[in-house]
Amino acid sequence: MERRFSGKYMDDLYALEQMLRADKSYDIIIKKIKVADKKATLYCVDGFVKEEVLEKMFEFLISISPEDIKNISTADSLNDNVLTYIECDTVSTVDEAVIKVLSGSTVMVVEDISGAIIIDARTYPARGVGEPESDKVLRGSHEGFVETLVFNTALIRRKIRDPKLTMELFTAGERSKTDIVLCYLEDKADPKKLSMLQKKLRSIRVESLPMSQESLKECLVPGQMWNPFPKVRYTERPDTASACVYDGNIIILVDGSPSAMIVPTGIFDFIQDINDYYFSPATGAFLRYVRILVFSLSMLLTPIWYLMVKNPDWIPDWMKFIIIDQPYSVPIFAQLLVVEFVIDALKLASMSTPSALSNSFSVVAALVLGEFAVSSGLFSAEVVLFMAFVAIANFTQPSFELGYAIKLSRLLLILLVAAFNLWGFIGGLAVIALTVCFTKTIDGYTYLYPIYPFNKEALRSLFIRRNIRVSYDVKE
Repeated sequence: MERRFSGKYMDDLYALEQMLRADKSYDIIIKKIKVADKKATLYCVDGFVKEEVLEKMFEFLISISPEDIKNISTADSLNDNVLTYIECDTVSTVDEAVIKVLSGSTVMVVEDISGAIIIDARTYPARGVGEPESDKVLRGSHEGFVETLVFNTALIRRKIRDPKLTMELFTAGERSKTDIVLCYLEDKADPKKLSMLQKKLRSIRVESLPMSQESLKECLVPGQMWNPFPKVRYTERPDTASACVYDGNIIILVDGSPSAMIVPTGIFDFIQDINDYYFSPATGAFLRYVRILVFSLSMLLTPIWYLMVKNPDWIPDWMKFIIIDQPYSVPIFAQLLVVEFVIDALKLASMSTPSALSNSFSVVAALVLGEFAVSSGLFSAEVVLFMAFVAIANFTQPSFELGYAIKLSRLLLILLVAAFNLWGFIGGLAVIALTVCFTKTIDGYTYLYPIYPFNKEALRSLFIRRNIRVSYDVKE
């Protein structure tokens, strides 16, 4: 049961300090001052407050005369009639006050006044809004989201100056109290999908969100542990998030995460990229087709090649060059699996390598391992070549989640081809197709939109980059 402020000064201070564990936490600051002829105590977290704002607030509070607060007995009345700082609010329970302090606000308790004043003079440690490493563009904005929620909402507000843009705040995590924002245009977002997301966010019961957005996604889409296809698209770019809001999507921002979740997301949404829109429609459409082709090959190239190598009689004369002529010691099936795992091992090693050495490490490791494997006869040059193409193709789109979904699909096809030959390949394609068909988006709708349900205009806009629609107000 929540404890309310009683108006008894010492009792309220004791309750606050007990819940904040101020005697054991060195970073809880307690400042005692005089407001007119009354005692007052302020609580805040060191490093979360703007000192210059609080200094001016102290000067104002000390200058208040007893006549100004003579007939005031509640925090609401004090806030409405005396305090001049804009970002002030009140709370009536000790639990709310504790959460506000731990969120960065300053709480003030005044003698003989029931309730507490919340002074929002918070600031958070933050890095600059530099361009994201994994989501770069040749032209256009080079801003990127950061880990501070209020900065991220401001970056979107800067690009969408529309009063219908809504930033709706939620809190999840019984202990972490993580702030979550739903960002949408009221007249663009689907009301049913919006209502469903709001209901889900309000009903989340979890101790904490340790992995930020990933933890939230697992709360919103439970029970899909074995389905690798992503239900959410991520972006670290404010311009991408703003464009999606204009299209009627909903953006979910989580405090502590430098990226935005875009919902709803279907399988075809991943063929788009921000670079498509910073070039002319013809160039943007061409880049989109290249992305679709290369990414399709990344899933099908090695399984089809392995199937053909297993059945050389099926290979027409003009494709005989794909047959392996050089001797090799390791079976083709084992070669494909080993190289798949080696590529991931190199990625993991590269992430743990200092940035000054990572590029050199990747090049040297790939050249040394590849050259040695081929020259020693352990691996064939064709396997190394095809797997190198697949590794590069994974970077043609920015979604790591979809990249690993395709990788697992490719491994499934290779395993089934090794076990059942042609029927294994057909069965693998059927399993992948059925998985995609039965996958639901985060709001419970079909993953195949705009093919099902069919929407001609939406499908056309996915494959054809159009000009911006514009009209001119010509005055004669």
